[in-house]
Amino acid sequence: MNFNKQLKDGLIYQNPVLVQVLGMCSTMAITTSVANGFGMGISVLIILTLSNIFISLLRKIIPNEVRIACYIVVIAGFVTIVDLCLQAFFPDIAKSLGVFIPLIVVNCIIFGRAEAFAFKNKPLASAVDGLGMGLGFTLAITLISSIRELFGVGTVFGVQVMPEGYLPMDILVKPAGGFIVLGLTLALMNKLLPKKA
Repeated sequence: MNFNKQLKDGLIYQNPVLVQVLGMCSTMAITTSVANGFGMGISVLIILTLSNIFISLLRKIIPNEVRIACYIVVIAGFVTIVDLCLQAFFPDIAKSLGVFIPLIVVNCIIFGRAEAFAFKNKPLASAVDGLGMGLGFTLAITLISSIRELFGVGTVFGVQVMPEGYLPMDILVKPAGGFIVLGLTLALMNKLLPKKA
């Protein structure tokens, strides 16, 4: 198994947000600030990697008829752990992410990787896949968050970056702004990625 290719796929060629266009609910809702985007990205990265490992370890004993239910139990367990850790150590981020952390249980990125990769591959390969896809998700939503916060408010991580006279583009921190930034980012990614023959 080529681990470098797996990481590149997750980061670039099969990026869950910018290529596969998955996980749009959380991507659109929480990317109004870099702290939110980064917090959600790291949460998904941890949950995705650990879920992939456990599902891969259990793949030979999970009956085919109940594999989706088993995915939910495994993913929900890790979501609960991450949610409780956020509440204990990063209460501000936990509060601003709100319901979107528990909703990771049904995130199509995590389900998709469990079904398409972890259930069919060994734990090490599944860990690398989770790491690559998680990093790709984190980078994509942090990029979108950075653009929205920088131009929509004039700050990055809450620190004023734009000059004092800068007139913020308020629309970028509203729902419509999420669609605008995502659309432009997808268009740029589509332009930069090599076309398949």
